Amino acid sequence: MTTALRFLRLACAAVWIGGIVFFAFVLAPVAFHTLPTVREAGLVVGNCLRVFDLVALLCGVTLLIATTFSYTRSSSGKHNLSFQGAVIALMTLATLYLHFGILPSMDADRETAAGDISSLSSTDPHRQHFDKLHSLSEQVEGGVLFAGIGLLILMSLKPASERPY
Repeated sequence: MTTALRFLRLACAAVWIGGIVFFAFVLAPVAFHTLPTVREAGLVVGNCLRVFDLVALLCGVTLLIATTFSYTRSSSGKHNLSFQGAVIALMTLATLYLHFGILPSMDADRETAAGDISSLSSTDPHRQHFDKLHSLSEQVEGGVLFAGIGLLILMSLKPASERPY
């Protein structure tokens, strides 16, 4: 059971963090450089982000449950597992905020522009609000990525009882 829990935790973390890296460094740049309009690229990226957020939330909940089980079964390393659980909870909450808070507000601004936010002047209040939310979404997702990297580091540490020093 311990090996299965460890595998499940690593798989969820890998999918979540790997997905963010793929999204930020492959999908979004390729969409915005390949598709003919900013509107089309925005639709592809936005829709992919919505689906990925659901995958990330599934990974987060599964990771929290598996970490809780690991904590209850562990005789050592409980402090590390507690800290991991806190990081996972923070990452999950940030993803919830992004999915149910930021993205719907961006969609509302996009609807005001008949689906093409780039058609609005940079001084338009809806465009400014959208740009502010877009920047916030990048910051939140970046925070989740860095927290996830920290989580992977924590997961790779050996429990104190197994360290040679």
